[in-house]
Amino acid sequence: MNVKQEMEAALQAAFAPSALEVVNESHKHAGHAGDDGSGESHFAVRIRTEAFQGMNRVAQHRAVHKALGGIVPRIHALALDTGV
Repeated sequence: MNVKQEMEAALQAAFAPSALEVVNESHKHAGHAGDDGSGESHFAVRIRTEAFQGMNRVAQHRAVHKALGGIVPRIHALALDTGV
């Protein structure tokens, strides 16, 4: 399972989102700082879920990072769009 698939599975399990898009943007950063050559270093996530009701943006982002757990230290960049 690649990193994108791991992220999708973790976010589906944690939030049962109504919308989820995980985009590997590593190709846009080839040769830049943080590019480890794996092709799995930079990601963008768009997620919509009722689980975020009543949470501010910081709380939502913390929840996503917690759900991703050990994946986060393995990547260089994570852009989040949680709908706030």
